[in-house]
Amino acid sequence: MSVAEPRRIVLFRHAKADWPQVTDHERPLAERGRLDAATAGSRLADTGIPFDLALCSTAVRTRETWKLAVHELAHRPKTVYEERLYEASPGELIAVLNETPDDARNVILVGHNPSVQGLAEILPGAGGGAGAGAGSGEARERLTRRGFATAGFAVLSFTGSWKVLEPGVAALDDYWAPSE
Repeated sequence: MSVAEPRRIVLFRHAKADWPQVTDHERPLAERGRLDAATAGSRLADTGIPFDLALCSTAVRTRETWKLAVHELAHRPKTVYEERLYEASPGELIAVLNETPDDARNVILVGHNPSVQGLAEILPGAGGGAGAGAGSGEARERLTRRGFATAGFAVLSFTGSWKVLEPGVAALDDYWAPSE
């Protein structure tokens, strides 16, 4: 695959978690979260994006979200459970994505707020039209107005190697949340 071909990143926030007497890392999904995760998986399948790689936080709620969502996809991508995604900053998420092999064209990152929302806000920069640093004004407005909902996902695209991914180089193509 050429690095000149467009790449897509889907930022997928874990579904609604429960609050039992366990550590934050061990929190499972709530019943609504299990339903929303499957619905999000179906919507991810509807995008037609053939994922080459899934990067998933090691937290219980992200692993459960991915397990329920991936069953809806036509193709199950290679999944890497990555400790660094838990409690990561947007910059730390970029550092993990920068390590992605260039033969991966479409990557889904299953993570947490506030980092996934922060990343969805800084990768496109301040643009609103077509091209790098831009994206769908409607998607940006929905994300800004509602915040990054549980089981929601943002689709971003950029051109170049994963090593050049940084704030301002991507376009926000879509944002979806279960409430839509």
